[in-house]
Amino acid sequence: MKIPFFLPEIKNEDKKVIIKSLNSSYLTDGPQLKKFEKKFAKFTNSRFAVGVSNATSALLLSLKAIDIQKGDEVIIPDMTFIATASAVILSGATPVLADIKRDDLTLMPESVEKCINSKTKAILPVHFAGFPCDMKRIKKIAKKNNLKIIEDCAHAIGTLYEDKHAGTIGDVGCFSFYPTKNITTLEGGMIITNNKKYFEYTKKARNHGITRSLDQRYSKGLPWDYDVMESGYNFRLDEIRSSLGINQLKRIKKINSKRKKICQYYNDGLGKIEGIYVPELFPNNGEHSCHLYIIQIGRKFSLSRNSLVKKLKASGITTTVHYKPLHEFSVMKKYAKIYDKLNNSKQVYKEILSLPLYLGLTMKEQDYIINQLRKFSKK
Repeated sequence: MKIPFFLPEIKNEDKKVIIKSLNSSYLTDGPQLKKFEKKFAKFTNSRFAVGVSNATSALLLSLKAIDIQKGDEVIIPDMTFIATASAVILSGATPVLADIKRDDLTLMPESVEKCINSKTKAILPVHFAGFPCDMKRIKKIAKKNNLKIIEDCAHAIGTLYEDKHAGTIGDVGCFSFYPTKNITTLEGGMIITNNKKYFEYTKKARNHGITRSLDQRYSKGLPWDYDVMESGYNFRLDEIRSSLGINQLKRIKKINSKRKKICQYYNDGLGKIEGIYVPELFPNNGEHSCHLYIIQIGRKFSLSRNSLVKKLKASGITTTVHYKPLHEFSVMKKYAKIYDKLNNSKQVYKEILSLPLYLGLTMKEQDYIINQLRKFSKK
């Protein structure tokens, strides 16, 4: 049996809306984008939503919107995808690496406090794997030190914290629609905010800083008669991907429910295997989107994490690790600052393992994965 780590779900109805969008007179910056933004804002209960080319561009535009400047410092978790740090670097600021919590792998508030100084301007928590960060404590720290909060919600479509959707708790939230995410637009991202100033900046800046949309330019007045108040980027989300996003968003509750059932089945099967620590799926303060299913391989397990990966691969099961800590990358040695010891991040990196998780994963395939892990647990 061969089981991939991930398979995207693109249904026939998704293909139909893509074809339909190709017949439109607008292929970018058109009505489907506006519709997607409106529906995403409603889903997350946010005032504004801005569709962009990917989550990295969402993070960069958000950092610019809150006026992050060269020489500023932004606190991020050491355990996250490189894009979180790259956006900070590209904004001209310095990423400061903070430690994570061992149990849910999210940003540790105690470590954040150790990283704050006169140059600190923002905190960028990541709702890791879809588990909500401790936003109450992070907001308290931010308020005390007059810091902005940008939520990295790349894993968090459907994640709730105290009945609020991820991304609406801080100043800005940034989402990803990469093929591995709970919904996909192939590539794409979304910014949400309740702040009109941040909304207006990001909406213009994604389109070179132009003050009028394509629709506005060609429906009223002279098409070339627009202004550019400040330089921007080409971070637009086109009509094809917007159409796909609208269609997939319709299914998000069913998608997340199915993912949670898959994760719970893993937990039921793996929870009693010595040396395997399964994730918490029901946070006390919110809702888990179940974007990733990550176990931790403890010392009592018969194999090291890396040896287990090889054994599973030989058995036809593809696994991976989310993620290599940022402090391990050469680019971070050049640009990042570290004020804490990162003990948790360093330790869990040796232990974490992401198992296959996608809607088409069958119970038979899960049983095979569970049985292989049980077999390899025996010395």
